[in-house]
Amino acid sequence: MPLHSQAVNTQSDGKSYEQLRHECLQKGVLFEDQDFPAAGPSIFYSQSVPVNIEWKRPKEICENPKFIVGDANRTDICQGQLGDCWLLAAIASLTLKKDALARVVPHDQDFDRRYAGIFHFQFWQHNQWLDVVVDDRLPAVRNQLIMLHSASNDEFWSALLEKAYAKLHGSYESLKGGSTMEAMEDFTGGVGEVYETKTPPGNLFAIMKKALDRGSMMGCSIDISSSAESEAKTTTGLVKGHAYSITGVEEVTVRGQKVQLVRVRNPWGQVEWNGAWSDDSREWNYVDAAEKKRILQNSSEDGEFWMEFQDFKRNYDKVEICNMTPDDLSDNSKRHWEVSTFQGNWIRGSTAGGCRNFIDTFWTNPQFKLELEDADDEDDVCSVVIGLMQKNRRKLRKEGMDLETIGFAVYEAPDDEDQQGKDFFRYNPSKARSKTYINMREVSERFTLPPGKYLLVPTTFQPHHEADFLIRIFSEKKAGAPLEPTPCPCCFLQPPMPSEPDEETDEERGLRRLFEQLAGEVRVTAASYFFLDAVKQVDNTGQLEFQEFKVFWEKMKKWIMLFLSFDTDRSGKMSSYELRSALKAAGMHLNNQLLQLIGLRFADDNYDIDFDDYLTCIVRLENMFSTLQTESSTRFISHYSGASD
Repeated sequence: MPLHSQAVNTQSDGKSYEQLRHECLQKGVLFEDQDFPAAGPSIFYSQSVPVNIEWKRPKEICENPKFIVGDANRTDICQGQLGDCWLLAAIASLTLKKDALARVVPHDQDFDRRYAGIFHFQFWQHNQWLDVVVDDRLPAVRNQLIMLHSASNDEFWSALLEKAYAKLHGSYESLKGGSTMEAMEDFTGGVGEVYETKTPPGNLFAIMKKALDRGSMMGCSIDISSSAESEAKTTTGLVKGHAYSITGVEEVTVRGQKVQLVRVRNPWGQVEWNGAWSDDSREWNYVDAAEKKRILQNSSEDGEFWMEFQDFKRNYDKVEICNMTPDDLSDNSKRHWEVSTFQGNWIRGSTAGGCRNFIDTFWTNPQFKLELEDADDEDDVCSVVIGLMQKNRRKLRKEGMDLETIGFAVYEAPDDEDQQGKDFFRYNPSKARSKTYINMREVSERFTLPPGKYLLVPTTFQPHHEADFLIRIFSEKKAGAPLEPTPCPCCFLQPPMPSEPDEETDEERGLRRLFEQLAGEVRVTAASYFFLDAVKQVDNTGQLEFQEFKVFWEKMKKWIMLFLSFDTDRSGKMSSYELRSALKAAGMHLNNQLLQLIGLRFADDNYDIDFDDYLTCIVRLENMFSTLQTESSTRFISHYSGASD
């Protein structure tokens, strides 16, 4: 895991936190962040900011501000006016893991003599750590912070952390609504798993206990059936559609019987469970005094409470766990994990094929080859965790985009290296797949598969939906390899060599008459037709001899027949998703990047390519590949000619 890798500076001018602070101290000024200014768009992208909001530095709010008072802990996190309880629940869990907290919230900063109005925080994003710098101007109304704040009015680490996270995603508003898992992963670089409490594994309590023992971060939530239920309070004091953090798992003895308990925290800092095992319930009267004191220490009306595990499962719907490594929490073994990462994108018209329901386009999605070579120790299968993450979707909200519904499937791969076509997926079932398609940032699943070669196909649910993605594959051995053929300039359909004049067929003689009719006394100029793109001229005259014209004519016939075979409805158009197959049949193997560019250039709004554009595309590709092949041959000859001198 990339926990201790060097963080990348994210400021637009390329300067680090240390450089910026040093400059401010030298100039005797307080830092003002031009990348995330103290202005309305930094708060909201969809509405204007109320006129009574002011940006205040901590020293304007209280006399003696502190970055951290004592230790950073979960009581430092009180939700403001922003609907980002998912983030606050993750921060509360982060405070329980001091080494991860020290990475996200560097302690080399405060309001002491080195104070320059600048602070920095570190987050994991798309397989790298980023160092995010902010100034300390915070949105306030009547000298009171309106976003995340500490219960202590002189402590500011949590408010500044939220501001840095908002900057990372473009605005405070971009943080509205989300999954606790998302922030947990950004705080650790870990891998997440989700458990449904209504259909849990039999050892869910042991899994949760082991997760906390290993320093994993954990959250839970209650599902809603409609937006009207969001933030609705139940009669038992719980809130629907609200993110909670799990901060403790214990077993107590009551009248000789073991009782399993779970400690949960509401980021609001208030509104607690009022059922069995709540703060003042009678169940605690039957617990040994010393054990009760240990478990209930620091208990107050702070939003944190205990529940009996069966009540927990009845009332909550999901448990989210973010592990620092993908070790299975259901057994006692620890493994050394290798991680393979791949990045790609779904582009409409070429690689955004949608899920298996859309078989005509499903095969056009990016494909990745996995090879699981060795079985796990003392087993005959391989453990693998696959995570598919869509990138930058919060930042794109202001452009009207949000999380796509995503998932993936795993197939047993044939021995050939080519991207598999429609028939392969029509007749071969998947060996593993994500449990569901869901609009979360990351979908991850744990599998055990026999050693062998597999094909991983990540997709959006609907075709034609665009997004960038990151794949993480955790296994005991390196397991991933992208199926990305490089453009091949040496496998074109080759027409037969021209016949000698006295051996020409009737068709060739007719073609010669057509050529002579067009040429007259001069040769046909390529500029008068699109032949300029068609033939690589050795003498660079821009003209066609008859023999060259005949070669091109043979190619044209084959290209036309290919087009007709894919123009199934005889509309004069072919689907841009079929372009890969058509080009492959013409001997041109393109990688996803080239296909995506071609699709964007030539496909219309219905993802179709007409005949003229198809022909232009294929002629230009051949010309390009012929040029590459000629240059490659020239370099080869030059290299060995020089070596022999």
